[in-house]
Amino acid sequence: MEGQNQNMKILCLHGFRTSGKFLQKQISKWDPSLFLHHFQMDFPDGLFSAGGKSDIEGIFPPPYFEWFQFNKEFTEYTNLEECISHLCQYITHNGPFHGLLGFSQGATLGALLLGYKAQGKVLKEHPPFKMFVSISGSKFREPSICEVAYKDKIDVKSVHFIGAKDWLKLPSEDLATAFHDPLIIRHPQGHTVPRLDEVSIEQLRKWIANILFDNNDGISKGEEHDEQETLKVDTPKELQNNIIDDGNNHQINALEIATTEEEIPKEMQNKIIISNNQINASEFAGNELKEVIQDKSINTQIDASQDAL
Repeated sequence: MEGQNQNMKILCLHGFRTSGKFLQKQISKWDPSLFLHHFQMDFPDGLFSAGGKSDIEGIFPPPYFEWFQFNKEFTEYTNLEECISHLCQYITHNGPFHGLLGFSQGATLGALLLGYKAQGKVLKEHPPFKMFVSISGSKFREPSICEVAYKDKIDVKSVHFIGAKDWLKLPSEDLATAFHDPLIIRHPQGHTVPRLDEVSIEQLRKWIANILFDNNDGISKGEEHDEQETLKVDTPKELQNNIIDDGNNHQINALEIATTEEEIPKEMQNKIIISNNQINASEFAGNELKEVIQDKSINTQIDASQDAL
């Protein structure tokens, strides 16, 4: 199943005046079995070069980037539309993405994209996002944005990391209310990607496990549908009209319920394949298909784990 999950991509959006590489470094403090072993993590840089001093100067090497600019009250934004357009193009060209992860400005922007998509404003052709990880995120405050992005509860599974000493603690709690049934993980630290204690790790692990289960369940249903379609193709055309439903969502061939030769329509009798036992052509095709599917399942049970950064 891990090979299947490796196809699940997460777009990771860094904080203000930092970089994709810095967020990658921040996330590396988490146990790699949480995200890195299950997902492809994409860490792009912001659209604009940092327009001022970065808080990580002397801590992490440049260059530094920002997604958009804003005033002190965070009510006016510059280059936000350009940023949204840029990200939508990036997602379209490099996706599809299963979910979004963001820190600070990146989390705020990620939540906006999810809200806009839910209202049909952006990414209309992209599959629905299934997960969102917010670390020190917040809502936009401009009314015209809020009326669209947070109009309804965002129906995406979300986890929100909120620090007791974070200057964005209250805005982060407010952002969580924009989502349907959010998981909130609190930590004693400030405005940072936190180190996780055992309780937080277990909470996050269960949350991720549910997402992986939902994804694998969806894959299984898709494979079941593909199997039915393949069976229909493998079944001789003149027999397909004899496929009936037994009332329990199981498709069977009309010939299988015939107990005597007289009960089998004459035009169908010459479609019985004779070997040591009598077997219907459609049943024969189905059995071969099952063997192929089993072989395929075995071959896909590979370990796609990545090393920790």
